[in-house]
Amino acid sequence: MEDNCVLVTGGAGYIGSHVTLALLETDRQVVVADNLVTGRRDLVPGAAAFVEMDIGDRERVVRLIREYNCQAILHFAGSTVVPESVEDPLKYYRNNTCASRNLLEAALMQGVDKFIFSSTAAVYGNPETLPVNESVALAPVSPYGKSKLMTENMLQDVSAASDLRFIALRYFNVAGADPDGRSGQSTPNATHLIKAACEVACGVRESVTVFGDDYDTPDGTGVRDYIHVSDLAEAHVSALDYLTNGGASNVMNCGYGRGYSVREVLDTLREVSGEDFRVDTGPRRAGDIGEIYAESKRIRDILEWRPRHDDLTKIVSSAYAWEKRMTQ
Repeated sequence: MEDNCVLVTGGAGYIGSHVTLALLETDRQVVVADNLVTGRRDLVPGAAAFVEMDIGDRERVVRLIREYNCQAILHFAGSTVVPESVEDPLKYYRNNTCASRNLLEAALMQGVDKFIFSSTAAVYGNPETLPVNESVALAPVSPYGKSKLMTENMLQDVSAASDLRFIALRYFNVAGADPDGRSGQSTPNATHLIKAACEVACGVRESVTVFGDDYDTPDGTGVRDYIHVSDLAEAHVSALDYLTNGGASNVMNCGYGRGYSVREVLDTLREVSGEDFRVDTGPRRAGDIGEIYAESKRIRDILEWRPRHDDLTKIVSSAYAWEKRMTQ
């Protein structure tokens, strides 16, 4: 295969499939590796090669990199549910930290020198000042956030000891779906607010639960920085271009720099869908925090990232359109 081949781990998942679409639009060759535990084979575009495998299997990854002559790795594979990580921390250290360690070793063995990592705002924990920037002290409060931070630390150390350069993108709350309807969030039993609420609006679930209404926020519900998945995908393409052109390793927030409460999101969905749906109130979930949103100056300056879908109504509308398509 050509020298512009990119390995996308977890490319049959929500974010990975959108990034795969964006990479293919740049005429890169893409090979997707996914174990399909939460991913869906039908979300992998036909133009991408697909291999069903566990990316923690170092020897298989080595063979895959060699077979396709992969020059870069974009790493999305892993577990992502914060409350589950509190209940089953070892699952997260296995799927996120240990698997990433083996993947990195395979990359080094094959001379791959460009690596983009799917990190998370959960590495910040409950920040004292907002918006949160990349230089503040990191204090994750969940095993999910800790497992991602461990991989960031590995990348820092490996980069210092080798030719590998990396970009770790710290996602805030990713939502929405491809505007052309080619992909969307299809995870079974999803816990993400917008996905779950859209399922209720489409009659797939009976109700959506607001977890905690006593936070120190304007309406008592959690406030998050929601970023459209297509803007996030473009950020990955820009990060790969940056590394390809010799850019140095870095860590960057991926968010818009403003937050919306759970109730604001639900009100927006009511407007978009024209549906009135049942909302329950429950206790706070383990590992959740009250409010967080991004300072995104670094990614805008270094990658010249200019989001095109920075609008809550647009995000919710695309998610709802995808859910309607899924249920028809």
